Amino acid sequence: MESSSDQPNGTTPSWRPLSARQRRVLGTLIEKSKTTPDAYPLTMLALTTGCNQKSNRNPINNYSQEQIEETVEYLKGIGAVALVQGNGRVPKVRHYAYQWLGLSKVEAAVMTELLLRGEQTLGELRTRASRMEPIADLAELQKLLADLHTRKLIQFLTPAGRGQLVSHNLYPDSEKSELVQKYANYSGHAAEPCDDSDENDSDSPQTKSTSRSAVAELKAIVDQLQERVKFLEDQLGTRWSGPE
Repeated sequence: MESSSDQPNGTTPSWRPLSARQRRVLGTLIEKSKTTPDAYPLTMLALTTGCNQKSNRNPINNYSQEQIEETVEYLKGIGAVALVQGNGRVPKVRHYAYQWLGLSKVEAAVMTELLLRGEQTLGELRTRASRMEPIADLAELQKLLADLHTRKLIQFLTPAGRGQLVSHNLYPDSEKSELVQKYANYSGHAAEPCDDSDENDSDSPQTKSTSRSAVAELKAIVDQLQERVKFLEDQLGTRWSGPE
């Protein structure tokens, strides 16, 4: 589970660009420390399962345990994660993202969603990050993002306004160039499913926005419950087959 040792301790952040697999491993560790603290730190098997899960991931991958072990070794070497002794002497993995990236708990939730999903709108990001740490509204998120941007941890891909897209800034140079080029000629607004509404619709914009936000939040809760069930099944070695 998260503890005081996970929090920023005044040390200078030492982050560097990460590959897609490295980002997935680090993001998964932060996520599980928040959403399934009873199963954290993670065994290599649980970490592999978490990296490959179908919910809250983009893209969906099928990494082998050997690939995850190799990635953990690299992240351990740069101080982003560590191996600890688990019950029964099974090595487990924990992250040091708070120190390595210089994050608060709520900033870590924001960065985790960006590491696990890549670019997304502010509305999507607020709803998804709120499953780990409360973010009251877009104004609070925008302040968090401004601070993260000042520290060069995130990048705004499109102009401010409805549907603005944001991503993390941990891409290697080649990936970063491709991402910037992808949105270089961006025009129009990205879909904003949870915090905006179409003013031309006949129904109340506020009502539509509230409905979309509620649906997105319920989906995030369902995804989190699915994750917890999956981890409990892995711990017990069983699978639920549904109602009789």
